[in-house]
Amino acid sequence: MQESPTIAAISTPLGAGAIGIVRMTGQAAIAICTRLFRSQSRIEEASSHTLQYGVIIDPDSGEAIDEVLVSVMKAPGTYTRENMVEINCHGGPVAQQKILALLLDQGARLAAPGEFTKRAFLNGRIDLAQAESVAQVVSAKTEAALKLAMAQLEGSLSTEIKSLRQEMLAVLAALEAGLDFSDEDVEELDRGGAEARLAKIKERLDELIESAFAGRILSQGVRTAIVGKPNVGKSSLLNALLMRERAIVTEMPGTTRDTIEEIINVGGVPLQLIDTAGLGPAGDMVEQIGIERSRKALKEADLILCLFDGSTREDDHDRALLTSVPPEKTIYVINKCDRFRGRPPSFNRGLLPSQPVVISALTRQGLRDLKEKISRLVLGEEFPTLANPVVTLERHRRLLAAASSSLLTAQQGLRVGLGEEIISEELRAAVAALGEITGEEIMEDMLDTIFREFCVGK
Repeated sequence: MQESPTIAAISTPLGAGAIGIVRMTGQAAIAICTRLFRSQSRIEEASSHTLQYGVIIDPDSGEAIDEVLVSVMKAPGTYTRENMVEINCHGGPVAQQKILALLLDQGARLAAPGEFTKRAFLNGRIDLAQAESVAQVVSAKTEAALKLAMAQLEGSLSTEIKSLRQEMLAVLAALEAGLDFSDEDVEELDRGGAEARLAKIKERLDELIESAFAGRILSQGVRTAIVGKPNVGKSSLLNALLMRERAIVTEMPGTTRDTIEEIINVGGVPLQLIDTAGLGPAGDMVEQIGIERSRKALKEADLILCLFDGSTREDDHDRALLTSVPPEKTIYVINKCDRFRGRPPSFNRGLLPSQPVVISALTRQGLRDLKEKISRLVLGEEFPTLANPVVTLERHRRLLAAASSSLLTAQQGLRVGLGEEIISEELRAAVAALGEITGEEIMEDMLDTIFREFCVGK
């Protein structure tokens, strides 16, 4: 275990609320709290994982700051494997800030983002992949994303990575035994057998890499751009999908001057909806900036809802739009079917590369069909199973890809008779890449980068 300074932070969101939590961990955590806490019992004598009722006092003035419950947790059976206290106070920002200031005055240091979880990793309670999943639990936007993050926190991905790494190390040990003891009676390496073992490991690595698309969708969401020329109903569709008035809707073209982003849940998948400015001739500089941002959103989108006004004939702007969207990630939507009055749409559906969804953003007719088509396009007919480990972070995907590439080179080397030193070097690179995922091989500056993305107090 690593001894570190005692740290403290507010762990609940700032602002008024029923409860606020000020958290502290480190060897001196209980002693510092004792100097501020007044109760019928002394918290240093309390059993671990108990709640103690009392009052936080300013030791200089003797003034009572707040009535609190203090959670006492003693090492090593804690989140960080250090002594911890959590002061449950009233949720007003003044009380929380005052209590935090008193803890800092008594010798604690303000925690950096993610430093509590970093302590849990450094002290060996969780590995790095599990530590990263903590942030995903906090940021989960759907039930599926939460289940996926919890599975990783419980070690599903880590167990698979460590198993693959051990299998690589076994092959590497056989290779290096021949190198280290070449003058002794050591059994000659079975190159065919080693190549077959590496092929099986690589196959499992590639399965993990392939899971990254579904993992990213479930954990981060699908960037979905709603595009179309002015006044086709893009903002109305955004409002209809959100089931609330988020964007301003008028009959005047060009009302939306900038991109508007919101998140909805469609079939268990978070969609980052982006309502864009109408793609057409710009009326002024502000509108031109909005159109440029729309084009950027279109380029970066995972999914595009390409919207047309079905109550009018297509024009050159519609045709230009059709040439600017990639069909493989586009759903074509014909809007304003409430104006058809029993007739087919005026817009020529034959221009579209695939069957469109016909809707009315105003009456919400056809929205269920649109959501079902979104689910099918994004995930296929079947929702991905979470029974097997799923990769959700780009850092993990890149390292898995690097390991897979090194394994392929090692396999080819075994097949064509390359020297065992070269093959061993490739295997060591693959082993190191997997070690970076779980934290068995990681640089301090990389740790700082990873935990900097966490919220303070976690």
